[in-house]
Amino acid sequence: MSSQILHPTAWLPPIGYANGVSVAAGRIVFIAGQVGWDANQHFHSEQLVPQFEQALKNVLAVLAQAGGMPSHICRLTAFCIDKPAYLAGRHDLGRIWKSLMGNYYPAMSMIFVADLLDTPAKIELEATAVIPGKRTKREMPQKGSSRLFGK
Repeated sequence: MSSQILHPTAWLPPIGYANGVSVAAGRIVFIAGQVGWDANQHFHSEQLVPQFEQALKNVLAVLAQAGGMPSHICRLTAFCIDKPAYLAGRHDLGRIWKSLMGNYYPAMSMIFVADLLDTPAKIELEATAVIPGKRTKREMPQKGSSRLFGK
């Protein structure tokens, strides 16, 4: 995907997210909030870290239905009800992120809320992705271009 990470030059680098992402026109995919339950809407854990992993897998499964890949995600918003568990689990959350998303970080927001609809959900992830359209030869990046994410 032809995209550009937006980072004002005078700012310190963000850790684990991008301040902004600019993408070329393509098919926009809006992914509703996904909680940490399986395909049968069953939670296998009441803990934040395993729920985060399943919620991210759910986001990626919906995106795959549209033909998208993790690197097509431009924005991810997380709604979490347990700030202490989030802070305590950051190392494991980072490991899970890298295993599913690699070193790609879209624009992200973490919002702490009082509760989520689906009990015992601790976290909910929603995403916006842009799946690139067919490129012309003129639009194709040169081999070794740093403009590409993912594979």
